[in-house]
Amino acid sequence: MEVAEIMEELQANGSESIKKILLKHGVKEPFFGVKIEYLKTIQKKVKKDYQLAKDLFATGNADAMYLAGLIADDEKMTKADLQTWVDEALSNNISEYIVPWVATGSPYGFELALEWIDKHDERIAAAGWSTLLNIVSLKADNELDIAKLKALLNRIEQTIHSSPNRVRQAMNGFVIALGTYVAPLADETIAAAHRIGTVVIDKNGTACKIPKAIDYIKKATAKGNPVAKKKMVKC
Repeated sequence: MEVAEIMEELQANGSESIKKILLKHGVKEPFFGVKIEYLKTIQKKVKKDYQLAKDLFATGNADAMYLAGLIADDEKMTKADLQTWVDEALSNNISEYIVPWVATGSPYGFELALEWIDKHDERIAAAGWSTLLNIVSLKADNELDIAKLKALLNRIEQTIHSSPNRVRQAMNGFVIALGTYVAPLADETIAAAHRIGTVVIDKNGTACKIPKAIDYIKKATAKGNPVAKKKMVKC
């Protein structure tokens, strides 16, 4: 499939009602309001296509950018590709889901995530923490830098309540993932989550709720720790 053909298909399957919902969730124009389930029908046709994914992302259309992440050949993505994507990801669903998913599957995810979380740009910092939470939920514990993750947990405990809104949300997600999936840090994460307590996030009037990390971790690990790692993070 070519970019022009896909863009016509996306436009034909857009929905104003979906657009209204997505706008409240931080998705930025331009986009058509295509349901993710429809994007996945195109994904099944295309499977993986490195160049097509880059071309779709470059359109700046949020629907096309989401689809780009679904069909991206993550292992072929260069550091420059990923940096371009995070710089151009203006919508929350792209900066906090698509870019982190693709970065996680690339050889540069952890390295770039550590760079991104230090950025003053709220979008990029949130993308960094979102990448980290995906990495710890996917990769085996023996592939993780446990000492670095422990330091990041300590950093979150000291800074989460004073961090920007979207960064707070991503940090909270990282604490949950760390306590749920990384057995060597389970006890320390639970203790930190107790001290962190409730994290307040402005959800722009939507009904979405932010889980309290300690409650989520305890529920997830009720049947024992470690919890099986995810097989994939894209959805």
